[in-house]
Amino acid sequence: MIRICFHGAESTGKSVLAERLARELGCPWVPEYGRAYAEEHGTAFTMDDLLAIARGQDAAMRAACADRPPLVLLDTDPLMTSAWAQMLFGEVPDELLAYDKADHYLLFAADTPWQADGTRMFGSDAGRARFAAVAEEMLLRAGVPFTRIAGDWAAREQYVRRVIAALTA
Repeated sequence: MIRICFHGAESTGKSVLAERLARELGCPWVPEYGRAYAEEHGTAFTMDDLLAIARGQDAAMRAACADRPPLVLLDTDPLMTSAWAQMLFGEVPDELLAYDKADHYLLFAADTPWQADGTRMFGSDAGRARFAAVAEEMLLRAGVPFTRIAGDWAAREQYVRRVIAALTA
């Protein structure tokens, strides 16, 4: 079983692409638990909210992996919640770094147009650049393998398809 996690700043195409590819490849897709949480509870997050989001994301990931499918696409994981903790509170609790990691991460660059949707927070150029840097910092801190994804929507999709094909060959 290979778990590939879509990781990076907001509004970079992760969710749309992960869901589309999971449908096409016939593999489980684990959506972003934090989005549903934010839609229900609002975005005035506390650290307790982020810990709850990480727990919910982890539970959803474990459920998707229970039958050990060959490939699982993760819209996000608790490592991205670590980036949120760093952005919002300037610290990362050990709990957020202790969760199981994906086998490979796709780090999406913040070089696409920003699209506000009511749950996204960091839309300025400076905010997006900082969030992208923090997201990468979490991958480096965790020591996990990752591939950078950048360019327009079509280029991103082509590159992600090639990376997934190589990882599952």
